[in-house]
Amino acid sequence: MAKTLFDKVWDAHVVDAIENGPQILYIDKHLIHEVTSPQAFNELKQRNIPVFRPDQIVATADHNTPTLNQHLPIKDELSRNQLEQLSKNCAENNITLYELGHKYNGIVHVIAPELGITQPGMTIVCGDSHTSTHGAFGTIAFGIGTSQVAQVFASQSLLLTKPKSLRVNVNGKLNKGVLPKDVILYIISQVGTNAGTGYFCEYAGDVFENMSMEGRMTVCNMSIEMGARGGMIAPDETTFNYIKGREFAPKGEEFDKKVAYWKTLPSDKEAKFDKEYTFKAEDIEPMITFGTNPGMGMSVSETIPKTNDTSFEKSLDYMGFKKGESLINKPINYVFLGSCTNSRIEDFREAAKYIKGKKKAENVTAWLVPGSKQVEAQIIDEGLKSIFEDAGFELRQPGCSACLAMNEDKIPQGEYCVSTSNRNFEGRQGQGAKTILASPLMAAATAIEGKIINISQQLN
Repeated sequence: MAKTLFDKVWDAHVVDAIENGPQILYIDKHLIHEVTSPQAFNELKQRNIPVFRPDQIVATADHNTPTLNQHLPIKDELSRNQLEQLSKNCAENNITLYELGHKYNGIVHVIAPELGITQPGMTIVCGDSHTSTHGAFGTIAFGIGTSQVAQVFASQSLLLTKPKSLRVNVNGKLNKGVLPKDVILYIISQVGTNAGTGYFCEYAGDVFENMSMEGRMTVCNMSIEMGARGGMIAPDETTFNYIKGREFAPKGEEFDKKVAYWKTLPSDKEAKFDKEYTFKAEDIEPMITFGTNPGMGMSVSETIPKTNDTSFEKSLDYMGFKKGESLINKPINYVFLGSCTNSRIEDFREAAKYIKGKKKAENVTAWLVPGSKQVEAQIIDEGLKSIFEDAGFELRQPGCSACLAMNEDKIPQGEYCVSTSNRNFEGRQGQGAKTILASPLMAAATAIEGKIINISQQLN
């Protein structure tokens, strides 16, 4: 029987199953950070249950970490306590931890791929919704709640109902200035934020085949914003070349054996999906959001729709926008380039390419936050730091930063922020802050101009 990529990986990890009921799925890698793990560790301690397979867990500090002066004691008491608790829990349970200052420290969904921990055909979980990022490697990766974190600690398995399958096809040639972030924002704007509910999504077509691994990670990262449990892209030569030689990737003959297996994972040609969508690359332009969920997006050249709906109107009221309004020339005082969606070296290269030789607008506060210590080092080694600093930008230290404002990086109340992060919910970047999601290129252009511009017109 023909199988999808998702079927192949899922079926290979089923430990046991109840007929027409849930299944026990084995988990290859469990990623943890300081926010969702303390309660799970406490539950195990209270019940006197040991961590079953600590060698399959990797921990990092990212959500609450400051992005300035990381060598100094953390000022915020809650953040300091959470990071200290993570260190203590990892030491007690013999778990690898990349804490603040470690050369491998960074955002959990940035460090695992760059270290070669994430590999095709795996199952990966983390107490973080954007675990779907790892699906770019042909991996079943998804976020879990704290009680499930405890379940994986205790058994290295999860009791789950198998999701249905969805495929999103995008074929053709992308327009100038259209980045992977624009592709996923376009898809979500077309299908809505509930289209993927109950499904695991596979992205297919030559647009994804031609993307770098970093671009694929951006797309899979935002599968959750479409309502999907996770997103996947079939592994290919681009995947294998990215993994080869990384710190924890298989080496030599073992790598060749793995590649032979990974090549069997793509969906069979006759495989049937429960739902499918198809889009043309030519229809996608640089995107921005105008509302308070990621589905409220439009190309930068469009005007805000004139939808009559109470929640739609409430969203526009929060954002201070009107139906039929264009956002071009809208003044913007804050720009954030970072988050697990767009904080890899490719994102900073893209921004630097536009920024080089220009100066940041005086009204703009721009935070450039790399996703890891390794990305930070690459930015310096490649001379990008001097490009940013010459233009008046501030390069900060790695962390989740202003994506979710659990740290000191908050957008002030009432201010607009063009952000490369993944969510534009009310107050997501700070109480009363107004988030406009965009690509690294749009973020860079906004910072230079001090307002939203139609980047397509500049590039043509």
